[in-house]
Amino acid sequence: MIHYKAIAKVMGGLLMLLGLLMLPGIAFSFYYKSGDHMPLIYSAFVSMAIGGLLFFSFSKEDQNIRKREGYLIVALSWIFMSIFGMLPYLVSGTLTNLSDAVFETVSGLTTTGASVLNDIEALPKGILFWRSMTQWIGGLGIIVLTVAIFPLLGIGGIELFVAESPGPTSDKLHPRIRETAKRLWYVYVGLTILCAGLYYIGGMDFYDAVNHSLTTLATGGFSTKNASMAYFDVPFIQYVAILFMFLAGTNFTVIYFGIMGKFDRVWKSDEFKAYVLVVALIIVGLTVPVFLASGFGFEKAFRDTAFQVVSLITTTGFVTADYTSFGHGLTILFFLLLFVGGCAGSTAGGIKFIRHLTFFKNTLLEFKRIVHPRAIVTLKINNERVTGKIITHIMIFLLIYLMVFVVGSVLLSIVGYDMLTSFGAVATCLGNVGPAIGNVGPLDNFSFFDPFTKVFLSAIMLLGRLELFTILVLFTPYFWRAN
Repeated sequence: MIHYKAIAKVMGGLLMLLGLLMLPGIAFSFYYKSGDHMPLIYSAFVSMAIGGLLFFSFSKEDQNIRKREGYLIVALSWIFMSIFGMLPYLVSGTLTNLSDAVFETVSGLTTTGASVLNDIEALPKGILFWRSMTQWIGGLGIIVLTVAIFPLLGIGGIELFVAESPGPTSDKLHPRIRETAKRLWYVYVGLTILCAGLYYIGGMDFYDAVNHSLTTLATGGFSTKNASMAYFDVPFIQYVAILFMFLAGTNFTVIYFGIMGKFDRVWKSDEFKAYVLVVALIIVGLTVPVFLASGFGFEKAFRDTAFQVVSLITTTGFVTADYTSFGHGLTILFFLLLFVGGCAGSTAGGIKFIRHLTFFKNTLLEFKRIVHPRAIVTLKINNERVTGKIITHIMIFLLIYLMVFVVGSVLLSIVGYDMLTSFGAVATCLGNVGPAIGNVGPLDNFSFFDPFTKVFLSAIMLLGRLELFTILVLFTPYFWRAN
């Protein structure tokens, strides 16, 4: 039996937290006199009022959250956050179309970075800050934050953490899950502050520095400028962005161990070593072709190559150059980066390096099994044996990911969009990246899609952000069948 009252209690806590996080934008609204403080106040009040009603109505519920409740809470929380998160857009009149508001909010919370806004710089400052805040909230997952600071919820947080944590693994820093969540958020907040400070030193004003630090650490890609990071054509700023996008795509557990000086734990991670090696090799391999195709100076070519490669692999989606103008071959290579993803346990979306590493290692070992059929060949990651159950899980994930990409692309083509646009839109939404190819390239946005397609792509974003299984399991009879 599913404990719906316990679920309602958690939903209430989440909505109260969401409302509180709307309040910082009010300060920017007053400071810049942008006149959007009332929509933010109203939206925050509605979110906290409804959240408080749910939370305190079921405050005496003390049932532990089991696996089924955990998955249901995670799926419902993103739906509820999307519904209430779009209130500032609708109330302020920034977005009057419901499908546009849904798309922009889901894109923010899932850290996709795709947008339907044609003139970002025309947005009032408070609403624009809330737009960036949605990505920061979704970056490491509001569920982890809630488990960390809402111990009064009286629930077993482990099931929420496992369901929410990006990637197939969730390394624990502390035996108590709440302490693990806290430490991850300390790292997240600390890196955000450091990134903002460096942006400010590099020449951004305080407002732009704060906004871009929020979306950089969230690997989200929302910018306060129509030209994205290309607006800040300053080497120092763009190299800072490359560094922090790379860090945001790293497993935060690895970063924590690095901060604590436990470098042996850092280099023990096979995924991190593969991440560093692959990113470096791709940057080195593409710099000369970009230099020859673009006509830029070598430093500019190297910087743009490194920026685009790191931005796409970590699913951040910032752009400093139109990679589709470098020729068809390079366009295809950059498109393929949409299917990479960062490390598990990072804020990045996509397939994740750990799955690619497991897949390729297992593929190589399969050849050994063919040659030596009687040999006992085991797959190891971080010097630990990977069970058959995990391998099967990863293989099924890759298959479903490919199926969703193909089916989604076919559906968009049937609706009437060209092949490149269909491939690009589904790939970038499923991987939570932002820019792609076709009519959704780095210089374009998603405003031309019809309302139904925008809602469909929003669903694809949620499916990708929650790692497929968290959503798809809800549509199986096994989930709803009584124990």
